[in-house]
Amino acid sequence: MLKILITAGPTREPIDPVRYISNRSSGRMGYAIAEAAIRLGHEVTLISGPVSIPRPEGLSQFVPVTTAAEMYDAVTDYFPEADLTIMCAAVADYTPAHTAPQKIKKNEDEFHLILTKTRDILATLGTMKKKEQILVGFAAETENLMQNAQSKMVRKNLDYIAANDVSGTESGFDSLFNALTVFRRNGEVCTLPLMSKTELADALLSLILNENRAENK
Repeated sequence: MLKILITAGPTREPIDPVRYISNRSSGRMGYAIAEAAIRLGHEVTLISGPVSIPRPEGLSQFVPVTTAAEMYDAVTDYFPEADLTIMCAAVADYTPAHTAPQKIKKNEDEFHLILTKTRDILATLGTMKKKEQILVGFAAETENLMQNAQSKMVRKNLDYIAANDVSGTESGFDSLFNALTVFRRNGEVCTLPLMSKTELADALLSLILNENRAENK
């Protein structure tokens, strides 16, 4: 039995008490991976941004978060004990520099929002990772999928990166279906074609776990 850490869903970066910056992540892919890992009998911790889908049954830990900063704190807290970490959450790259304490009124023709970078969770884990830990990232791309994914894998010291093209409507955000191109540190590439996210979660976990069992024999 492995200790598996999974992140899922979006983050919300508050502008004022009623507005926020977010993205279209539904959390379905991460939740499907968590359910697949539970079915295989592993100990699963799921750290999730705000979603509208049911929590998987059988989790060891469920950690709800809202902002990128909260996601960073939770992930870096649980990561040291994880055998396998799969970072499926769509974490905001930028957050408002200041959050207004009251609702901003529509007074001016233009409204300028200053954003600051959030801390890079995946890159941080890459520096923390021990030799025996497996770290998997996700890359949602609209162009140059292979180049962008492979660059991200190297820069952030990942063992695998699962890349998907979110420029269409058939798969990815807001869909029950997805397709992944999985890149491995050693240069190998595996294509997982369009299928339900439940089936895809099983396929992705099988790929990662079977390869690493073979290596450790």
